Amino acid sequence: MAGARTSKAARPERSKLDRPKPDRPKGTRRTTPSPETLAELGPDRLIGLILGETARNPAFKKLVSAALAARQGPDAVAAIVDRRLAALEGARGYIDWQKRRSFAIDLDATVTVILNELRPLDPEAALDRLVRFLGGSDAVLNRVDDGSGRIGGLYERATDAAVEIAAALPLEAAARFALGLVPRIMADPDGFLGTLLRDLVARLDPDALGDLDRGLAEALGALGDAASQGRPDWESRFRRALMQRVRQDIADRRGDIDAFIALEEALMPEAPDQVAIASRLVEGGRAAEALDWLRRPAPAVRTTTRAELIAGFVEEAHPDRDRVAIEIRALEALGRGQEAQDLRWGRFADLLDAAMLRDYLAKLPDFEDDEALARAFAHADSFPTRHRALAFLVGWPNLERAARLVLAHPEAWDGTRYAILAPAAEALADDHPRAATLLFRCLLDTILDKGLSAAYPHAARYYLELDALAERLAPGAVAPEPDVYKAGLRRKHGRKYGFWGLIDGASL
Repeated sequence: MAGARTSKAARPERSKLDRPKPDRPKGTRRTTPSPETLAELGPDRLIGLILGETARNPAFKKLVSAALAARQGPDAVAAIVDRRLAALEGARGYIDWQKRRSFAIDLDATVTVILNELRPLDPEAALDRLVRFLGGSDAVLNRVDDGSGRIGGLYERATDAAVEIAAALPLEAAARFALGLVPRIMADPDGFLGTLLRDLVARLDPDALGDLDRGLAEALGALGDAASQGRPDWESRFRRALMQRVRQDIADRRGDIDAFIALEEALMPEAPDQVAIASRLVEGGRAAEALDWLRRPAPAVRTTTRAELIAGFVEEAHPDRDRVAIEIRALEALGRGQEAQDLRWGRFADLLDAAMLRDYLAKLPDFEDDEALARAFAHADSFPTRHRALAFLVGWPNLERAARLVLAHPEAWDGTRYAILAPAAEALADDHPRAATLLFRCLLDTILDKGLSAAYPHAARYYLELDALAERLAPGAVAPEPDVYKAGLRRKHGRKYGFWGLIDGASL
């Protein structure tokens, strides 16, 4: 028997998965709260935990009180909510950032009580309280430091919930509720109730919107014409604009394009939204009218983006892309495909619009797209705005041409255009280290020359990227040589300790 034994070394070792799992001692069960683990605590222990938390946490106490009140019926829950809403409406004190968190928790508890306790018992009562809550939003937001946007987010949550509840009501009740919002919005056009009404219109049956449209028209008529009275009334104009927009939403729900256009002309007589009108006309099979609207003279509007302001560079004005896209759709609907293609190519040629070029190529007959693409790349090579050309070539992508463009115009690159240069440098780094080096140096030099301390972490990353690229450069590939360039940075910017601290820390 002894000879038949297998030595320990010869025995195959069982995997961890095959080994029997030892029974866990009773004291080592999972402690994550779950229905199963909490049930094992027993009611007495759970009651003790709940009472302890209600003593420490006022918001939790409100939730527990509301859950207990729900056993008595909707009136008991509504009374709790009404007391809190009355307190909110009567409060006047300013809430600074130190009190904001507890205030937000309290507001969230109020909304939760309405939705979790009152709504299942009486949806219309819950909806009334949500409307009352939203009606006080302006007063609350005016006295709270809501830098985080958390308080506004709670009102958005309440708005979404109100839309859901109202849309689920019987048709007549939902329409009646929507009409009842009009006088409230007229009294307070700046709050969330306008958003509630517009979102609700998008959910209601078009056949249920007649009374609402008539009510809005009557409210507009009651406003009168503030301009004819010789006094500017911006609040009245805002109310009028909001009511008109809701009526346009109703026109859209009904598919009434002419009503939408009439309302747009009344709202913006000097500059109606031609793209909005034309898009609806095209959808409605009235492409010729859409073209007429798009080709009417329009005031030039230029919106400067935040990125442009930060970079200190404002992109040149150019035709709105949505406008061109709708015009192309109208032309194709009329069977004028070549004109649509000419418009696509013209948009690309003017702005290097990659999406338009892709659409243009997709519409070409077979075997003609290669020649057209070569022509497009040649156009990009000679495009006068180098940064736009670089962005197009990198985004397409055609990195070989992008690298040639960078090297052919070494003095053209502006380090403030980081939104273009940084992704271009990163895209070129693998296969085109010379071009990537030039761009990374441009970005780094700009940050250090301008002393942009907030951008030092980016500058440090560019510095380290340059170190990695230097190992792949042939001698004489760039001027000055990497070591000479780094020494120059130390001489010129040696006192920028915030930057060099990042570099020395990374090196360590």
